[in-house]
Amino acid sequence: MKNNKLILTAMALLAASPALAEEVATGAAAGSIYKPLGAGLAIGIAAIGGTLGQGKAVAAAMDGISRNPSAAGKMFINYILGLALIESLVLLAWLTAGKMV
Repeated sequence: MKNNKLILTAMALLAASPALAEEVATGAAAGSIYKPLGAGLAIGIAAIGGTLGQGKAVAAAMDGISRNPSAAGKMFINYILGLALIESLVLLAWLTAGKMV
């Protein structure tokens, strides 16, 4: 019960903080530091997520092939297609991050 009150208090404080924020300055200096940082963070998260996804896909494919070696040919096309789709999401994040800067 005590933890719930703490969580609700923290959520209320975090929800109120944007109302107390100052207005953003306009001009060349506005956000000059934050855009490259945001772009770097976006591509970093995308790269980590893509790496983890590809690692799980490879592990699942190798596990499936080791359990049933005769199905390796049927699984190969789906495996390569899945890796290509995962990689395309990382490239899409890279392009989006490039547009942010």
